Amino acid sequence: MALQFEPTEYADRLSRLTASMAKQKLDAVLLFAQESMYWLTGYDTFGYCFFQTLVVKADGSMTLLTRSADLRQAKHTSTIENIVVWVDRMNADPSVDLRNLLSEMDLLGARIGIEYDTHGMTGRVARLLDHQLTSFCEIVDASYLISELRLVKSPAEIACVERAAALADDALDAALPLIKAGGDEAAILAAMQGAILAGGGDYPANEFIIGSGPDALLCRYKAGRRTLSENDQLTLEWAGTAAHYHAAMMRTIIIGEPSPRHRELYSACHEAIKAIEQVLRPGYTFGDVFDTHARIMDERGLARHRLNACGYSLGARFSPSWMEHQMFHTGNTQQIVPDMSLFVHMIIMDSERETAMTLGHTYLTTATAPRPLSRHSLELIIR
Repeated sequence: MALQFEPTEYADRLSRLTASMAKQKLDAVLLFAQESMYWLTGYDTFGYCFFQTLVVKADGSMTLLTRSADLRQAKHTSTIENIVVWVDRMNADPSVDLRNLLSEMDLLGARIGIEYDTHGMTGRVARLLDHQLTSFCEIVDASYLISELRLVKSPAEIACVERAAALADDALDAALPLIKAGGDEAAILAAMQGAILAGGGDYPANEFIIGSGPDALLCRYKAGRRTLSENDQLTLEWAGTAAHYHAAMMRTIIIGEPSPRHRELYSACHEAIKAIEQVLRPGYTFGDVFDTHARIMDERGLARHRLNACGYSLGARFSPSWMEHQMFHTGNTQQIVPDMSLFVHMIIMDSERETAMTLGHTYLTTATAPRPLSRHSLELIIR
């Protein structure tokens, strides 16, 4: 069995889950989020692109319903003992297999929570599921049940996050010598991902963002590579990943002489992130973090150039995104408590002047001031 954590760690997580289920009077939950299954049992696969679910009863018993391709995967990587395989066939409807399984587990008429808000739940699956279960049991949306439990990291998880952060730093170290006039985006990207894999890390849950020139203003990955010019801007967003735990970083790096606008935007980013460090601590909320960011940007006349979010919680995640549900946006009442791993990013994109500026890294919250997990400073990088 290839577990990432000690059995006692998984036992504690299961205990926390069943306690939360008891508070919500749930007889069982159907987990469709791969990160939920991984967090709870160690189950490690990309098989969630097909129908699969982990049934967890209030007494802590668990049964995985999956395809034959993932049978050995589950046995090798998880604590799950009961595994049921639904058979691939023409016009297969595994939601029928699930209903039959729930009946065998004596859950007819039960109150069952379902993880709907996840990449492992397609619209088609949701419709099939609702069709089979609406008259079978009471359905409750439990999309954030485990997501909220995962917000606060255990000491073992913090060790993974710290390792991920070190790998993110290694990736930047590998990239910097290549960031210069004539430098190739493809070589930069290869060096960054190579440093993480060579350091024992994993693939990230989504692609690294890389863009120069006008593409430096994009906040998402796109296909196509470019060669850096004498005076250029390069935006990078990447994450070190260890045991699927992520620690993200973001920088806009200037090649040649920064323009006055670059320096102006960098000053705003730096001021905002330092101010956020004063509220990224117990006694404040995720909404307070965003409001701090928005206030500083808006006071500098940058309201139309900033985004409507400035970061999010990080943890163990699977494709297609390393972002957790809990984000820094207006009105978010989620309290900040110690031992959260939180990515703070400042992103300003001035389309009129084709000028980009970003700044960000991952913090671990404490009882007082947050601890940056990167060994790199927040200084503007000029090459």
